[in-house]
Amino acid sequence: MDSLKKFFEYALWNSRLVVLVAVVFGMLLALGSLYLATVDVVYALGYLVQYADPALGSGARVDLRTDAITAIVKAVDGYLISAILIIFALGLYELFISKLDIAERSEAAPRLLLIHSLDELKERIASLILLVLIIEFFQQALQLTYDTPLDLLYFATGVLLVSGALYLGTKKLSKNPRE
Repeated sequence: MDSLKKFFEYALWNSRLVVLVAVVFGMLLALGSLYLATVDVVYALGYLVQYADPALGSGARVDLRTDAITAIVKAVDGYLISAILIIFALGLYELFISKLDIAERSEAAPRLLLIHSLDELKERIASLILLVLIIEFFQQALQLTYDTPLDLLYFATGVLLVSGALYLGTKKLSKNPRE
């Protein structure tokens, strides 16, 4: 019976290695997101070159400017998603598989990658997701037309709500309620 218990505990402990699937595919998704963002940067640079054309009419220039800003925002969004996926993959690796020795010797690692609990991993990912959502909001806002004062009121309300989410997302909760 004791050997059966040891085998079961051994198998149970090593079952944590299935998290390697999430780590590998998380990194592959991060690379894919980096690729998408880099393609968006190439298109944004193309828009910037076209924007300098003196023969461009004012209406076409406004449309090109909107397209360029949208491409830039998409690129920033893609790079943030890549960062989320990298932090996710490295965090899962550190929590379930092994400590990254090379990360512990790095000066940047304490700010970015050293994850000691699932709560830390969730907090870092949540803050990056909030940034992505804010960028998506403003990307959509760039493409809207504001025909009535009510449209502007809706936009202002959206900005207020996004600002509140950003404030609440960055506010640290005190461990001592009297502080």
